[in-house]
Amino acid sequence: MNKDCTIFKTSNFIGKRWTLLILLELHKENYKRYSELKKDLYNITPKILSSRLKELEKQGLIKKKIDNSSFPIKCEYSLTESGNDFIKIIKNIKKWSLKWKFNNSFCQNINCKNCSL
Repeated sequence: MNKDCTIFKTSNFIGKRWTLLILLELHKENYKRYSELKKDLYNITPKILSSRLKELEKQGLIKKKIDNSSFPIKCEYSLTESGNDFIKIIKNIKKWSLKWKFNNSFCQNINCKNCSL
């Protein structure tokens, strides 16, 4: 496959570990701070979280809001319109998985409380 192919570029981007999980965590609430994401994403390293947040922001899937009205400065992350649109794709992946691959009692329906999908 050609490296300039849209599918190739997209799969390289979304296939990175933690990317989908970060988007799902931001989908659960309107916004989250770095520390909240770190706590909610079990075993993610600070370096990887920081890197993925920068990549997602650069790709336009999330936005970073900086509140410097107090100390310490607070940064909050939220999904953009593009990020919210991508959540629909993740929901379709979940539907497919439930039907064909991973139908289990832990996450048995579309409105799972764990992944908010």
